[in-house]
Amino acid sequence: MEQQKNRIAMVSPSQNAYSETFIQAQKKGLKGQVFYYYGGHLPQYLEGRGLLNTNWNKVTAKLKQKLKLTQFSSAELAFIQSLKKNKIQLIFAQYGVTAHKIVKICKYLKIPLITHFHGYDASVNRVIEDCNNYKEVFDYSAYVIAVSHSMKNKLGELGCPEEKLIYNTYGPNNSFFENNPQFSESIFVGLGRFVAKKAPYYTILAFRQVAQKFPQARLVIGGQGELYEVCKNLVRYHQLENNVKFPGVLSKEEFTAYLAKSLAFVQHSVTADSGDQEGTPVAVLEASAAGLPVIATFHAGISDVIVDGETGLLVAEHDVNAMAQKMIQLLENKSLAQQMGAKGKERIKKIFTLDRHLEVLDEIIEKSI
Repeated sequence: MEQQKNRIAMVSPSQNAYSETFIQAQKKGLKGQVFYYYGGHLPQYLEGRGLLNTNWNKVTAKLKQKLKLTQFSSAELAFIQSLKKNKIQLIFAQYGVTAHKIVKICKYLKIPLITHFHGYDASVNRVIEDCNNYKEVFDYSAYVIAVSHSMKNKLGELGCPEEKLIYNTYGPNNSFFENNPQFSESIFVGLGRFVAKKAPYYTILAFRQVAQKFPQARLVIGGQGELYEVCKNLVRYHQLENNVKFPGVLSKEEFTAYLAKSLAFVQHSVTADSGDQEGTPVAVLEASAAGLPVIATFHAGISDVIVDGETGLLVAEHDVNAMAQKMIQLLENKSLAQQMGAKGKERIKKIFTLDRHLEVLDEIIEKSI
């Protein structure tokens, strides 16, 4: 007789954001039956079922509120009704902000909660303050997941009990291990949202120095975001249009194709003025799994994954000159790039696989239920 699957409500602000491949991997890879709720920190939709808060629900909620039979909003009542209907056994909140929004519902229904932090939710000062330093979330959550050692330390400082904190970095899709880079072209590739903490303009400024010495070198940065036009203008101003390309959002297949012919993956992550930091960038894991060295900064979870001088080259945040020198170093010594890439692939295979990541989640879900 087949064992019944755990019934898990995964709650995420977005349904399928291109930059959140880690959430999609969890949704598809967890052992339980996953009901995927999305549409804001208080979800509006259930994937495959549609809108939660119908007009009838709104009328019913208004009547209950008038009769003082509930303190929940119509949207909260619609979510509660769906959780009951689907006999949910555990709620898995993507981002601390989501957990903050729904923790009172978890407590009301006496459903265990696991809270998964990812980056901005554990670092942006205003967000943390608005969530009352996550006190209620930490108190109620069965487990709290951090994706970097620095994030785990920060959540501990905010008051999360040590016994609840789980360090569990993402894992790349296994298909990236099949990539065998040829190191055939002088291409540096980057991938990520064009936002303050990823500082793509620093990568461009570093590459400008590279192009002066190696005019044939190219930089490709995939993604979109609020700084996209700023970066395009920066390239135009420095007359680098023939060297720097912005292909937009890349599919996994397109990214893999670039990894196969590039020399290194580059990303100059920094701590934004708001406090915003990375968790552990999935693209860094993917590039290293694909056998490329990574040139990046000593920032958040990057140094958990990349060993400076062995699987990549790391520089201090905001040190554009140092990043340029590291890029030049690999252009002058492609055999070093090959050696670092090979060591990086082995390190990811050994420590940071997707299977290992999902096993940890499955284990704590089982314990919580």
